[in-house]
Parts: sequence; C-alpha cells; structure tokens
Amino acid sequence: MSQLDTRYSWLRLFISLLIAIIGNVGMWAIVVVMPDFQSEMGLDRADASLPYTFTMIGFAVGNYAIGRMVDRYGIVTCLLCVFQLLLGFGTAATFGPLIADVSKWFLMRRGIAVAIAASGNYLSGAIWPLLLTGVLRTSGWHGVYLWLAALTLIIMVPLSLLLSRQVNDQSIKLSDAQSNNRMGSLPFSARTLTWLLGLAGVGCCVAMSMPQVHIVAYCVDLGYGPTAGAEMLSLMLMGGVISRLISGMLSDRLGGVKTLLIGATLQCCPVMQSSCANICPRAWPVNASDL
Repeated sequence: MSQLDTRYSWLRLFISLLIAIIGNVGMWAIVVVMPDFQSEMGLDRADASLPYTFTMIGFAVGNYAIGRMVDRYGIVTCLLCVFQLLLGFGTAATFGPLIADVSKWFLMRRGIAVAIAASGNYLSGAIWPLLLTGVLRTSGWHGVYLWLAALTLIIMVPLSLLLSRQVNDQSIKLSDAQSNNRMGSLPFSARTLTWLLGLAGVGCCVAMSMPQVHIVAYCVDLGYGPTAGAEMLSLMLMGGVISRLISGMLSDRLGGVKTLLIGATLQCCPVMQSSCANICPRAWPVNASDL
C-alpha cells in the first residue's frame, strides 16, 4: 500500500516543520546578537561578521555531508547525532536533509510539501529574532545561546524521535518510476541537473545575504535599536515564506522548470530597475520624492 500523500505524510511534514523552526535558529541568532557581540569584543563589523561566515561554511558542508548520512542511516539518526554540537554544520540537518526526507512521503503534492518544509528556515528567522531580543536585553548574548541550547535539547530531541517510521518499498518504487520518467525528457543527467540547481541557488542567495545578515546591526547603528531591526528581519523573511509557498503550489501545477523561470524573472526585475536607476537616475525615479 502506498504511503505517499497520506494523512501521516502531512503529520510528518508538520513535525518536520517544527523541527526546522527550532533547528535553524543557529543561522539567525548570530544576526540578532552581532551588535552586542561586536561591542563587547571591541571589533569592527567585518570581524564581528566572521562567526556568521564560518557558520554558513559549516552549513554548506553540513548539507552535503549530512545529506549523504541521511541516505544511509535515516533522518532521525542525523538529527540526534553529535554533529548537532557544531553550529552551522549541525544546523544543516534541519534544512536540506530534512527537506529531502519530507519529499519521500509525497508525490502529487510534493511541490507544496517541499515548500512548507523549506519555509521552516525562514519561519525560524521570522520568529526567533523577535523572541531573542528580550533575552538579549536581560541576559546578553551569552544568555541567548544558553536558552537556545536548552530549548533545542528539550524540544527537538522528542520531535525527532517521532520521525522514526520509514517509507515502504512500494512507495519508493512508485516515486522513483515517476522521477525516472520525468528525467527521461531532460537533455542532461541527474548529476548535471543537481550542479545547475546548486549554482542557481548560490546566485539566488547572494543578493539576499547582505540585508539578512546586517539589517539588525544596521538598525542599531542608525539608533533604532535591535528590536526594530529584528522586526524588519522578521517582516522580510515572512515575505520569503509566502514566496516559497506560492512557488510550491505553482510547482505542483506547472512543474519545477517553469516555476524556476518565473521566479528568476521576478528576481531580475528589481535588479534591472536598480541598474537603470544607476545609469540614468533622472529618467528612472527610485525615491518617493522623485515621483
């Protein structure tokens, strides 16, 4: 009996989303505590940003390495393994590998299911910065990480154990058969497609990296305080959640390629406007006062 797109599949997706919201907090805690950390250590902004840089390097390596572990040992083992002690590398278990596990339980609604699972990363960034600013004011950045360590252990471990059930062979064969049929229409191999999608992902995220990482610190520099910066970050990431959900629904209807082309085109629009404004500022108003 097929286990794909069943009630249990959606329950598993909901549990995975909760795990992602908790597990991805390591990516966003640094953004919130950066001004406090910078001030205490007497660093400039470039040096204070290095912890986030190394976190992202660990996140990239972790997605690849833990993804291979998921194929061999399953998602529960990877979520509970000792690598969770390594910030960045361990965080990766709750992003790419967790999304891959979710995709195994869906076929007809795989697009929206993957989009919901991927939204856990942005929901984490939308929720935790607002919650962490209060702890930051009372306990400092040291207290923020102590609270997060305790919450991760208390909540994430029990939730992870709920994912111990494995998808059956019939469901795997059904899913693989449809995937192979779709791959037959492509002019290149699955490995080439993976590399192309990886490069596209890097290109997509480059434009977002600066505002996401420095928006809280920038608000502090302007005198608005970390709370205002956390609110702006949360608003920006909630927009990303909505975008991912819409893309997931489109993917189920139009397919992945058309959805990616639509998203890439929409991303190009503000870039083109910015370029035109720089080339000919008088002819292309960019400020409300210019209209």
